[in-house]
Amino acid sequence: MNNEELLKTALVAAAKAVGLEITPADVTIDHSKDPLHGDYATNLALKYAKKLGKKPLDFAKELQTAFVSDAVDHLEIAGPGFINFFMKQESLGSVIDVILKAGKAYGQSPSKHKSVDVEYVSANPTGDLHLGHTRGAALGDAIANLYAKAGYDVTREYYVNNCGNQVEHLGHSLSLRYHELFGEKITLGDDDYHGEDIIKIAEELKEKYGDKYLKDSPETHDFFIQYGIEAELTKIKKDLADFGVHFDKFSYESDIRKGTIIPDTIEDLRKKGFVYEEGGATYLKTTAILDHDGKPLDDKDRPIVKSNGMYTYFMPDICYHYNKMSRGFSLLVDMLGADHFGYLNRMRAALAMKGYSYDSLAFGIYQIVKVYKDGEEVKMSKRTGKAIAHRDLVADVGVDAVRYFFSEKSGDTPILFDMNLALSKSKDNPVYYAQYAHARCHSLLEMGKEFPLVTSGKALVSPKEGDILKQLADFPSMIEAAAEARAPYKVAGYIHSLAQAIHEYYAATKIIDHDDKEGTGCRLALMKASMITLENALALLGVSAPDAM
Repeated sequence: MNNEELLKTALVAAAKAVGLEITPADVTIDHSKDPLHGDYATNLALKYAKKLGKKPLDFAKELQTAFVSDAVDHLEIAGPGFINFFMKQESLGSVIDVILKAGKAYGQSPSKHKSVDVEYVSANPTGDLHLGHTRGAALGDAIANLYAKAGYDVTREYYVNNCGNQVEHLGHSLSLRYHELFGEKITLGDDDYHGEDIIKIAEELKEKYGDKYLKDSPETHDFFIQYGIEAELTKIKKDLADFGVHFDKFSYESDIRKGTIIPDTIEDLRKKGFVYEEGGATYLKTTAILDHDGKPLDDKDRPIVKSNGMYTYFMPDICYHYNKMSRGFSLLVDMLGADHFGYLNRMRAALAMKGYSYDSLAFGIYQIVKVYKDGEEVKMSKRTGKAIAHRDLVADVGVDAVRYFFSEKSGDTPILFDMNLALSKSKDNPVYYAQYAHARCHSLLEMGKEFPLVTSGKALVSPKEGDILKQLADFPSMIEAAAEARAPYKVAGYIHSLAQAIHEYYAATKIIDHDDKEGTGCRLALMKASMITLENALALLGVSAPDAM
């Protein structure tokens, strides 16, 4: 149990002793900014005094009297009723032994016996990944990592939209380019794909099959579509693998459309009173589902079958989400671009119609990315002369910089990606700053390898040492909070704070002292614990932790 959890548990017991029933989730624990005000603080007395008809200061004194914890030296009441906690030094230092024994497993929560499906990227297999996909990949993968570290059983899923007009145009474009290689004149339509990747796939086809598919037929039409999809998807998989992103499952829209899955689903929803016809189209009564406040989840009913008999994109998506829930997940998380914001509640309504809690679906919405270099926006790739793509940016600045920068802000915040900053070797570059802190710890351990590590932490008494120890102890609770909020930016904030504490400690402290072997052993153990924790935190974002810079 880390310090925050320990304090919350003890405060819950103290509150119960004085007549207040609360849970640990009701307790807020903050870091004290000034060591004179202790190590941690809580506003619990101010938060609940009115409910009990008491003055905050009086209630704080009652909690102080009832509070019991072997890890706390003493409590002080400050201001109108804040409670400050002064931890025993051995309780702060005990985290070092925990970290060194756990290693890469430090921060890992026990299994919650709950499963989460995180669906992200899901780019149409019709061309290269763009920077929106890159951000979705960075955020989605970090969220999946957080859930896994927090004790959830995680499935990383990619939904392949291999039906509809876009793949028809893909197959048509590939067929035309294939015919062109045999001397035929072609004319690509405005909705066809004009990229060089289609030409390369056509060249691959010619080399593999010769003129076998020159004669147009329903079979060749389907062949070009399927071959194009698989070729584009193979390229996408490689680009994502190079980015450190791998999926457990690929689901295909074509499987959802097979047989009678969709019409059977519509009929089932109709029997439940959620389907009606109007103006020749078929609608789903999404306004019939109410939220927790008794208000309609959706602002209007949604069409599921057009007047021409074709399904809207919403209907196969409903069946796909039913499919995911049927696999036993406790929670579905969909990572989507900002243009899908209105999609959330209509899909939640559809889930509720099937008997699932609409809270079993969560969305991560991410905003646009703009790339800048030398103060100017970069819109074109020097390599291709076209819009800068995922592969271009990763090649230019590296996986670590892209994954960190694309995760360090909340998804609902647009990113202005500065290539000059991402490539710089300075403290202003948060990736370099964090990685250098890890390398600095490793260097110290190499220089001091003659000293046995002392994991008791008893010689760590300075405020800077206490600050690092508190940050190390709070790593598991940070993971829980970041996973619950689906907020990788909280991890980036933690990384920066820990790196800053390490750099400041290094600058102010003689860590290796040949006249103080025990103290040196304690300080080096602190550096090793810091190095392990920093590496574990960086790994959550898919960023490496080099031993040397």
